[in-house]
Amino acid sequence: MNIFYVDGQFVAENQAQIPVTDLSVLRGFGIFDFLRTYNGVPFHLGDHLLRLERSARLMGLLLPCPVNAMTEIVMETLSQNNHKESNIRIVVTGGASLDGITPGDSPRLLVMITPVIQMPAEWYTQGGKIITCNAERFLPGAKSINYIPAILCQNEAHSRKAIEAVYLDRDGYLLEGTTSNFFVLRGDTLITPPCDRVLPGITRQVILALAGKEFEILERRVHKDEIRLIDEAFLTSSVKEVAPIVTIDAVGVGNGQPGSRTLRIMEMFREYTAEYRG
Repeated sequence: MNIFYVDGQFVAENQAQIPVTDLSVLRGFGIFDFLRTYNGVPFHLGDHLLRLERSARLMGLLLPCPVNAMTEIVMETLSQNNHKESNIRIVVTGGASLDGITPGDSPRLLVMITPVIQMPAEWYTQGGKIITCNAERFLPGAKSINYIPAILCQNEAHSRKAIEAVYLDRDGYLLEGTTSNFFVLRGDTLITPPCDRVLPGITRQVILALAGKEFEILERRVHKDEIRLIDEAFLTSSVKEVAPIVTIDAVGVGNGQPGSRTLRIMEMFREYTAEYRG
């Protein structure tokens, strides 16, 4: 049984609850962050909590406690569970509201620990298919719990046997996946959209640091008309890690197989996480 932290108490997953009057329920108002462990250690927890703090600031949401106290809560919740590797979801809800819409001063903190589930092996050996979807985040820098566009786009992706949907803005530029960041390779140049329009992923940040040792890095927008010119593509996230992409909207990428440069970046990330100790 998973043990969660809910508003000051450690409870079994099936006992976890918050009031239905919380703004997260009434209005979908709240923030979260998500990470996993490697070797039992939360991966870049400090960076994730800084992003949570930034999300709160952008959305005008109070944090229920300082980041250093939140770190202790996360570590204690993790110790209450016994998974080989864990997913960690940190949620700050909008809390109670006198009029049902105005945030008050009682946000709630939830920390949910679940076991890591491996993604299908063929995603990494054969590569995946993605689609594009006309949508974008309302506040790109904030990791809000409101995932209406993401869920609708994911539903469309699943109906078309794709592993992810990538947001396409009104000018035809690819931004990010519903739960991932998007990268392409043209020759030895690694290209990814800049953070002014996308959520700054922590795995994205790590990949840029690692790949920058061997590849030229270019942060710029990628237009849909460039898809046929792309040599390789991949997604990054805490769940997907580095997932090669071989088809975008039924257009083949490169030779239709995970490319050698992507495989090298996957290897670099595996080596980094294998040695990660915080």
